[in-house]
Amino acid sequence: MRVRLPAGLRPRGRVRVPGDKSIGHRALILGAVASGETRLSNLPDGADVVSTRDCVAALGIDMVVLGNEVRLTGRGFDQISRPADALDCGNSGTTMRLLAGLLAGQRFDAVLDGDNSLRRRPMDRIAEPLRQMGARVGTTEGAPPLRIEGASLRGIEYRTPVASAQIKSAILLAGLQAEGPTTVREDALSRDHTERLLGAAGVEVTGVADVDGVTVRPGAELEPLRGAVPGDISSAAYWMVAVAVSGSGSVRLDDVGLNPTRTAVVRVLEAWGLPVRVTRAEDWCGEPTGSIEVDAPGQRLSGGSLAGDDVVGLIDEIPLLAMLGASTEEGLTVRDASELRHKESDRIASTVAAIRALGGQAEECADGLVVPGGQDLRGGVVEAQEDHRIALAAAAIACGVRDEVAIDGAEAAEISYPGFVGQLQALGGAA
Repeated sequence: MRVRLPAGLRPRGRVRVPGDKSIGHRALILGAVASGETRLSNLPDGADVVSTRDCVAALGIDMVVLGNEVRLTGRGFDQISRPADALDCGNSGTTMRLLAGLLAGQRFDAVLDGDNSLRRRPMDRIAEPLRQMGARVGTTEGAPPLRIEGASLRGIEYRTPVASAQIKSAILLAGLQAEGPTTVREDALSRDHTERLLGAAGVEVTGVADVDGVTVRPGAELEPLRGAVPGDISSAAYWMVAVAVSGSGSVRLDDVGLNPTRTAVVRVLEAWGLPVRVTRAEDWCGEPTGSIEVDAPGQRLSGGSLAGDDVVGLIDEIPLLAMLGASTEEGLTVRDASELRHKESDRIASTVAAIRALGGQAEECADGLVVPGGQDLRGGVVEAQEDHRIALAAAAIACGVRDEVAIDGAEAAEISYPGFVGQLQALGGAA
């Protein structure tokens, strides 16, 4: 599907972005093994979280879905059911990797599969630690489908090959079913939603937000989680950048998650010169929340470079920041981001292609990209490459492009932010 965005969009108003995708996946999975009824509102209804929701239901979990509200009755670790068919994870690597950790400790076999894009993504990085814990995990040349034969697990100490919340979470979920403690160490701190939600559910967790390692101990009966899922900071970032390039926009984003492992995008944009005001509100299940107000800066942002630990906290936002980088003074150089090669698309290649399609200059590196600054993107046709991050970033950047922007494959945006393009047009003043 092609959508067209006219030049001159100037977003103004108040927005409540969809619930945090990362939190939504985890809350549904923990709800399946909790004791009692989990009640979640503002649950994101993008395709990825729907995949997790449907897989959880296929494990025998009673569930009622009313729009963005879900009620599910957990069955503990011992009572989830063997699925009748392969669990379809759609396009969601998070669904597949986290469920692999849950299923590793079960007493039945299961298959996790997905679409063609997901079938190209690496899975040995979770298969190996789960095998060390005692599960039998088969891949297809390192990729999905995954075939999991659950087993009695033993706790391990494991250092991940890359800083990844999905790897860490899979191991921790398996560790809840293991004999003895399980510790995961990373070279940089990845997002810590799993640890925070486990703590809120009554699990003994030590080392939260500690790069030296996080440890879980089995035996706790998980308590159900209840309340509104905070807004997704990655979704909020599209509005922040749309305002930054618009020239005169202004947006307030309400009820956004402010987890410190996710707010690097706020810190970077503020350091580049974007006027940002953050107001804290009450925490939800250990997750900080609040509002973000953003005004157009009236001049080019500074730009800069990203590498090392910075990339871990910005892995989802790099395509967006790279497209923004073209209009900054210094541009943007990204290094240590080879992980982007293994997402829904090769996000290094697809981001560079998008910038060039809009009339800009950008170059690939093996582990990143270089975008010169001082450019004025003219518009054009962007191919989303079946990647929601590329589609959404192109839509946001359209607010600062001289002519019309068309996005082919724009339906990919529905994976994480349904309705964003229409909302952008409405608040941006499109006729």
